[in-house]
Amino acid sequence: MNRIKRKIILEDGSEYEGYAFGSESEKLLELVFNTSMAGYQEILTDPSYTGQAVVMTYPVIGNYGINDDDMETKRPSIGAMIVREYTDTPSNFRCSGTLSDFMKKHDIAGVYGIDTRKLTMKIRNYGSCKAMITSVDITKDKALKQLQYFEYPTDHVRNVSTTAMWQTDNMNEEGLLHVAAIDCGIKLNIVRELVAHGCKVSVLPYNTTPDKIDRLKPDGVFISNGPGDPADVKETIELIKGIKGRYPIFGICLGHQMLSIAYGAKTYKLKFGHRGGNHPVKDLRTGRIDITSQNHSYAVDITSLEGTGLEVSHINILDDTVEGVRHVSDPSFGIQYHPEACPGPCDAVHLFDRFIEMMKGGSAIA
Repeated sequence: MNRIKRKIILEDGSEYEGYAFGSESEKLLELVFNTSMAGYQEILTDPSYTGQAVVMTYPVIGNYGINDDDMETKRPSIGAMIVREYTDTPSNFRCSGTLSDFMKKHDIAGVYGIDTRKLTMKIRNYGSCKAMITSVDITKDKALKQLQYFEYPTDHVRNVSTTAMWQTDNMNEEGLLHVAAIDCGIKLNIVRELVAHGCKVSVLPYNTTPDKIDRLKPDGVFISNGPGDPADVKETIELIKGIKGRYPIFGICLGHQMLSIAYGAKTYKLKFGHRGGNHPVKDLRTGRIDITSQNHSYAVDITSLEGTGLEVSHINILDDTVEGVRHVSDPSFGIQYHPEACPGPCDAVHLFDRFIEMMKGGSAIA
């Protein structure tokens, strides 16, 4: 592939020069990093990365190409991927194309040849920041002026949610639990896991009303992951307020945060977020520790839980942030991480069993 020079300019004026792969569009994005050692396709197609440029800390990306089975959405909305070494000659029996060609098709910018360790340390030390991916010909002054006036949106959910209900292929099977899944940027592997656990799933827009849920008469309601600030997704928060206590509710990531807000808690933005497949999480009830897959910028404020009826169920061992909440009387719980993984370890997949037990009328802490 042709070595076309590109550069990344951060809002503090620092510059990183490399080469293009994928789309060569100019991008203004939020810069974050991910520590996963595999699963770049799932990361690339996770709607939670909407509007972000993701620095991959694992050095070699592209070596197994892209396949048709591991998509987490049909409409990728990530902004860019930044890597140390890009491989354009993939080798894998499932490969159906190169990473670069896939990124060009979906207008996702790529830069390789960057010192990703140095760039990641910059983000860790100073926090997630604004960045511009552009031609090497642009001056720093011109780039900094654009960055100065650029404010990355935090209300992406409306752009990634389905606009109409869709259902899994097993809807006519008898004896299955029916889950209404609210799509705020849902990963497809969540739907796959629900089906694998004996559920049929109706996937609904983020602005679904309680009346619509009542007409469907589901056994439980799932609130999905997604991009941006949970406080901006007022429609979903109002939905949760309207159904809490009446249906079993399970929220993952953004869904967990919105569930907490609906009960009266608050959220805040982390310095650089949690993104990767190696975060240890402790279940405070059982003492069990799971290694988890995570991707989020916001967290629930533990000091805001008093008087909400919510209690902390899981904690992050690395920084003591809230990783899970459950309601003391309602059949509602939320998890900050991704039990469906993709990519990452599957230690926490048992949480789907907990949701199943709740829908069957069992304990919320089963």
